[in-house]
Amino acid sequence: MSGRVCASIVQRASSYTLTLSSTAQFQPRAANICHFSSWMNSRIRSDISGEDSGSWSLSGRHLSTRQDLDFQLNQVQINSILRSNEQTVSVPEFDGRGLSAVRKFESNQLPANTPNEDRRSSATCLQSKGMLFGVFDGHGGWACAQAVGERLLYYTAVAMISKQSLEELENCMENERPLPPILQWYKHHADFNYRESASLYIDHLRVFWQELIESEEHGEGMSPLEALDYSFKRLDADISLEAQVPLSNDLMKSTAIQVAFAGSTACVAHVGTDAIHVANSGDCRAVLGVLEEDGSWSALPLTRDHNSQNQAEMERIRSLHPPSERDTVVTEDRLLGVLMPLRAFGDVRFKWSHELQQSVLASLESGVDLDSLNLYQYTPPNYLTPPYLDVAPEITHHKLRPQDRFLILGTDGLWDELGNEEAVRLVGEHLSGIHLQAPVSPSEKQMKLGEMHELLQKRQARASPALDTNAATHLIRHALGTGEYGELCQERLALMLSLPEDLARMYRDDITATVVYLNSDLARPQHS
Repeated sequence: MSGRVCASIVQRASSYTLTLSSTAQFQPRAANICHFSSWMNSRIRSDISGEDSGSWSLSGRHLSTRQDLDFQLNQVQINSILRSNEQTVSVPEFDGRGLSAVRKFESNQLPANTPNEDRRSSATCLQSKGMLFGVFDGHGGWACAQAVGERLLYYTAVAMISKQSLEELENCMENERPLPPILQWYKHHADFNYRESASLYIDHLRVFWQELIESEEHGEGMSPLEALDYSFKRLDADISLEAQVPLSNDLMKSTAIQVAFAGSTACVAHVGTDAIHVANSGDCRAVLGVLEEDGSWSALPLTRDHNSQNQAEMERIRSLHPPSERDTVVTEDRLLGVLMPLRAFGDVRFKWSHELQQSVLASLESGVDLDSLNLYQYTPPNYLTPPYLDVAPEITHHKLRPQDRFLILGTDGLWDELGNEEAVRLVGEHLSGIHLQAPVSPSEKQMKLGEMHELLQKRQARASPALDTNAATHLIRHALGTGEYGELCQERLALMLSLPEDLARMYRDDITATVVYLNSDLARPQHS
């Protein structure tokens, strides 16, 4: 983090009240001290030394501006924040249906928004083969990401189930018998579910499998590629439909409209015994960690971001509209100047006609405050030929090889801070326990002895033992805490974790990361 950014954060923070200090302050090692640390602390204290300008609360505490603004979280506090949402799951090598391509997975989330707008899902397919992993980045609130995180893996799994097994599911529903489980979910204790909408979700999932049963082409079920493509599109269509039709109660109706008007990107991976299929819609990302013959790690991206930096995506969007709109479809790197991802679930403001949007909002019971539902009556500029947005995923197929060791799924909050290669290196070093040092460049060889000593001292921090057993936590810690020389900077990390709620989102995004460790032995040639 540059001194300019730090100054900006501190200047904005000086109008708030915040005390997060501890009587036992953690003192980082000399190699981890950042250049801005002493300046930052003196600047903070001088900025708040004036008159009381108000009060502010954090986590239920009412604090006064006469108290010190202190970003010095200690090590225990930092670890508590970083690890509160972490998850580690070991997968049996043989699950009763065959060998598993996944040995274990580790996941974590760190919110910047309140509440967190990211979601994550992971499950084993019980009526077909393989495992499903997803990360979902909501915008315009968390409602759409929540619904997609709950439902999408079910749609994908159902699409892969054979017609015979689907008929058994339908028979159980008709005769009110318990359903055979479709997925074995791996839930974190803090995961939330839309319980009031569960019956609606089950009803529409049932309609989906009834249509598959009636299809003459379904047979043994769809391939993972077909299932991912179809399930993305079908769920988005159901989300749109549910916001338009009458529902049994006002709460369910309000939820359905919230889900449709909010939005979410999604990245879902199906890991089978011989291949990975990744479906991506938006700017989440999937990156494969590859162990090269020389012991180094390389990153193989399995997705492309759907945003204005992707020129092929820009041309695709423009080609769907008249030439007269070529300069207005994407402006200031956003769809119609508003939305950054160019594919997403929900976001019906970019899909429906004006008339349909107004009709659906008017169908809410009188007296319902749209602001309370996080809905705002606005029209994007130059909204002339909708739809401007769709959810159709871009799907990648990758045949597993012995050198493929792990898969990283992350929302854009992770990739805003880390490049593909850096993320893979961090997980690879965490996995092997070997922290490779960067070579000294020709320009660095010309340094004076004292400067060289300082540089090597800072780089030595990379070789220190990992602080986290969970690789996703390790990624998040380094994403927010890496200093100018690649060292882990305690004071930068403390600063980023202790920003007030309405400031945090301005300097970082919600971060979700899932690391899937692969059973590389399955990809090796089998010898008798």
